[in-house]
Amino acid sequence: MTKRIFLLGGILLVGSLNAQRIQKGEAQVNVDIGVANGWGTPVSVGVDYAIHNDITVGIEGSYASKKYAGDIKGSWLGIGVNGNYHFNTLLKIPNKWDIYAGATLAYNSFSYKYNGSDYDYFGGESSGVGFVGQAGARYFFTNNLAVHVELGGGTVASGGKAGLTYKF
Repeated sequence: MTKRIFLLGGILLVGSLNAQRIQKGEAQVNVDIGVANGWGTPVSVGVDYAIHNDITVGIEGSYASKKYAGDIKGSWLGIGVNGNYHFNTLLKIPNKWDIYAGATLAYNSFSYKYNGSDYDYFGGESSGVGFVGQAGARYFFTNNLAVHVELGGGTVASGGKAGLTYKF
């Protein structure tokens, strides 16, 4: 058992020596869990594509639901496009790290159900298009796998998230 742990550790160490953030022409998939300012725990999936070594564009979908007092259940669905600038070249950050910031334009759909039927009280929140700014960091511990954390603000459905990235 101990030999397997050392072997796995050695593989991860050697893999981390070649770990590298996304480069022009590459894509990555992000899977996250996060916070959404009172909307429960959102789960999101997104894909980013590098159009330049320092710029990515992508799409993302998020979903969260929460049960409120009584029989009221709220749901949030967001689908958006994003763009990020990656600061590694500008700040001479090692490629194992990926420090970025950008903006997302998303359509957010909010709905409530009361006893199984639609409920028209939205508590001041309505479906529509909104902007959110984000800043994040990613650490590649192998050439293709990273962990990341991102903070955002600007709409009711923003907050923070953390997850895994797979680059292909």
